[in-house]
Amino acid sequence: MNKTSSKPTLVICLSIIASVGLACNSLNKNERVSPAQSNDTRSTDNPTAPTSTASTTTGSHEIAGNYTITGTNEGGGGSYGGELKVTRRDEVYQFSWSSGGRTYDGVGVRTDDNIAVAFTEGSDGKGCGVVLYNIASDGSLEGKAGYWGVNKSELEIATRKSGTELEGTYDVVGSAPNGTEYKGKLSVNKAGVGYSFMWDTGTTTNGFGVRTGNKVAAGLGGKQCGFVSYEIKSDGTLEGKWGGQSSTSIGTEIAKRK
Repeated sequence: MNKTSSKPTLVICLSIIASVGLACNSLNKNERVSPAQSNDTRSTDNPTAPTSTASTTTGSHEIAGNYTITGTNEGGGGSYGGELKVTRRDEVYQFSWSSGGRTYDGVGVRTDDNIAVAFTEGSDGKGCGVVLYNIASDGSLEGKAGYWGVNKSELEIATRKSGTELEGTYDVVGSAPNGTEYKGKLSVNKAGVGYSFMWDTGTTTNGFGVRTGNKVAAGLGGKQCGFVSYEIKSDGTLEGKWGGQSSTSIGTEIAKRK
């Protein structure tokens, strides 16, 4: 993954998260809980990186539209309900939730019928990013990433050097949204209910995510940024798992199109 510091030409008009805690003793039944605050950065290099002329990969359903959501918070924190609006922004998607009197916003990337979203609470989600990897038969990871405020996606290939299953060390090469190429190392380790990710591309970036079949979605940007990993069902319903870097359990969400 590579987070660039240059300003994008096109800015996603997101209304994203200010920091709140993973756990709340006074949870409202219809309140979605998001992870607390932290920061992360990435840097670039100059390898031969993956390229693509494709924009957002579309599967059997276009996901842009309005949804009604129901879900469960992490750690047995109760249930919630609300509304979700999904808007296509060139190569990424904007996800905007309203739940329990709070608003949440995020950026998502799609591959086939899987979507990964990084989200936060409030009006500014700067620094949040998400990656969605396809796990190939040889163990390599083929990834697409999105960052808040950037309408272009990033491509990354991680080639396994050691380990088994998803855990292990990888060599990575990638192409950032602004076209800058980078390379570095990635380590993936089991961590509670998910996996911890650590990229070293000149600076170190940490992430946390979950695996669903041959896909794995990870959020990055620190504890202020949560992530959601959705599967698109045959009727267009989005079924998700969500959490953050400090998660010890995973929340769930179902979004039904209005």
